[in-house]
Amino acid sequence: SVGSGPTIVFVHGWTCDSSSWTAQVPAFAKDHRVITLDLPGHGQSASPKDGKLSMDLFARAVEAVRAEAGADRIVLVGHSMGAPVIRQYAHLYPQHVAGLVAVDGPLDIRVFPTELPPGFAASFTGPEGRAAREGMIRSMFIAETPPALQEKILAMMLAAPEATAVGAMNATFDPVNRWTDVIQSPALTVYAGTANVPDPAATKELYPKHEATQLKGTGHFLMMEKPAEFNSLLAGFLDKIDF
Repeated sequence: SVGSGPTIVFVHGWTCDSSSWTAQVPAFAKDHRVITLDLPGHGQSASPKDGKLSMDLFARAVEAVRAEAGADRIVLVGHSMGAPVIRQYAHLYPQHVAGLVAVDGPLDIRVFPTELPPGFAASFTGPEGRAAREGMIRSMFIAETPPALQEKILAMMLAAPEATAVGAMNATFDPVNRWTDVIQSPALTVYAGTANVPDPAATKELYPKHEATQLKGTGHFLMMEKPAEFNSLLAGFLDKIDF
């Protein structure tokens, strides 16, 4: 963790790691305590002994980091798969949530497919697995995503173990996570330019204090593609939070 003040915890996406947030950490550490982590099976974090990845496991990893930091209430920022992770965190530990920010990821599980296409996660294994993962990752970019950034993201995501690629994908779509509690915390979703934005009224059924905005001209990694604009949107949200 760096900085001091109200605490923000940044949670990365599928087969990513804490380096997803290098453009956010220095910007927010000036007046906040900023925490990034590698979820189990990702980056420098080991997989659990039984190898089983789940949204509960990921949420508990976030809680361990919060408890260690001694922060009572936190704002959680989750990119992609990180959005269902912070949603699960809010389900398990609502008393510690000051706010939720989804970055091109779903806070409303009802917009999610109920299951993966048959064999989808398994396609990431074996001799063709790496190519399948690379194809999926490249589909997250747009023509304007700088080539150097594309290479950085590819290197980060393809470094994750095969078991993580499969296990984390299955965890994301696990039907056990399909609860629909109403979450009262302030919430923001920043959608990529490529996103299909769900009906705002529907999202407000589960998140009465939800607002949504779209960052035009970005692919899936908007916080890395247009960091200044993204940071400005996040700062505006943080200004309204009562930690």
